[in-house]
Amino acid sequence: MFNRVVVPAIIVQLAKQNYFQLFDLSESYGLNLDKLTAEYHRLQLEYHPDKQSGASEEDRVAAQLAASYINDAYETLKSPLKRAAYVLTIKGKDAESVDQSDLSMEVLVEQMELRESLDELPRDETALPKLEDLKSVVQGKIKNKQIKFEDWVAIDDLDSAKKTFHELQFLFKLLSEIEEGEEVRLGY
Repeated sequence: MFNRVVVPAIIVQLAKQNYFQLFDLSESYGLNLDKLTAEYHRLQLEYHPDKQSGASEEDRVAAQLAASYINDAYETLKSPLKRAAYVLTIKGKDAESVDQSDLSMEVLVEQMELRESLDELPRDETALPKLEDLKSVVQGKIKNKQIKFEDWVAIDDLDSAKKTFHELQFLFKLLSEIEEGEEVRLGY
C-alpha cells in the first residue's frame, strides 16, 4: 500500500553531520570564511550531480540531494544572521520565537532612534553623506553585537545570545534598508 522511500546512504551520511561538521569547522559563530568557501568548493566537486551522468537514477537523485544539502549548509553558514540562528538551534534554543523579555526598553528606544534617523533623511542624493554615516554607525553596532553573541555562546548563556540575535536581526534589516536607500538615491 505504501511506497517505501529508500534514502541513499550518502544522504544519510551527510545528514548525520551538522553544518559545521560538514565543512570541518569548529561549532562557533566566528568562523574562517575562506576555509568555509574552500570546503564548499571541495564538496561541490565531490558531490556535483554532473559527475553522475552515467550513473543510475538513484545515484543521480542522491547526488542532487547531497548537492542541495551542501548548498543549504553553505548559505546558512555564510550568512552571519542565518549562522547565528543555526548556532542557537544546534545548542537547543529556538531562535525564531520572540519573547517581550528578549528586547529591553533601551534596545527598543535605540532601534526607534536609528529608524527615525533613516526616515528623516531627504529622498535625494543630498542624503548620501548622512546615509554613509548612518551605515557606518550600524555596521559598528553589528560588529559589536556579533562579538557579544559569540561571547554569550562561548559561556553557554543562550538566553543572552538569543537576545543579541534579535538585536542583530534588527540591525541587519536596517543596514539593508540603508543600502537600498543609497541605491535609490544613486539611481540604481
